[in-house]
Amino acid sequence: MALIDAHTHIFPPWVRGDRAAYCARDRWFDQLYRNPAAKLASEDDLLASMESAGITHSIVCGFPWADLGLCREHSAWLAEVCRRHPQRLSYMATVVPHAPGAAAAAELAKRAGACGIGELNADAQGFDLTTAPALAELMDACRQLDLPVMLHSSEPLGHDYPGKGAAHPNRLAAFLTAFPNQPIVLAHWGGGLPFYELMPEIQAITRNVVYDSAASTYLYRHAVIPTVLNLVGAERVLFASDYPVLSQGKLARRFERTIQDDAERALVLAGNARRVYRIAEEQA
Repeated sequence: MALIDAHTHIFPPWVRGDRAAYCARDRWFDQLYRNPAAKLASEDDLLASMESAGITHSIVCGFPWADLGLCREHSAWLAEVCRRHPQRLSYMATVVPHAPGAAAAAELAKRAGACGIGELNADAQGFDLTTAPALAELMDACRQLDLPVMLHSSEPLGHDYPGKGAAHPNRLAAFLTAFPNQPIVLAHWGGGLPFYELMPEIQAITRNVVYDSAASTYLYRHAVIPTVLNLVGAERVLFASDYPVLSQGKLARRFERTIQDDAERALVLAGNARRVYRIAEEQA
């Protein structure tokens, strides 16, 4: 059975080899990776994890660098990695959404083979999810290029952790209201936004949204899986680990055990990722 991990992270050797320098260059990277115990995974690390976990394909996401040049550098490396492993890996490119040149960078990424733009992060990159004009050029370009956009999301309640930020449901709702026709992936269960879909006005603005489960057990009890499936439907949930934050295999087994319906399980574990990220059957 195909099994696609829709949210993983890997870093180029020059970043892994000089962590301190990149901590000095980027505030958000420093917050997440200042601690030497915070793993910076390599291409080979991810492939080995996939082999062990039975993952047939992974989406590798860029880091939300605040500098557009670092975004381009990381994205170009991810493109090279995926060209080496087209049956195993696809990638999302990052841009600085409100920076001049963001739309052109998205177009370049599409030509290089990116399956989407992300993971974008308002707190890390200094943009405002509630200010539509500043983001309109990029979002219009992504819609025309048929590129889904992945956003970091976070919960307004619960424990604090490095990288949490303030991409809360109210801010995400403002963003979705401004760009209703753009396919959006909200990472980390959308910061709890699925629970607000019980409100008709929220359900109306989330019709082009899917939620991924990245870092799921870092945030929620396992009951989040059947609960969100019941609220939004199996066609709008993506299995995702946020590797190396979580073990791919352990979370995959949890999803396989939890989702009892065969058709729903197939959608969440692979079918939805194929649809959202345009992954061909022969790739996964």
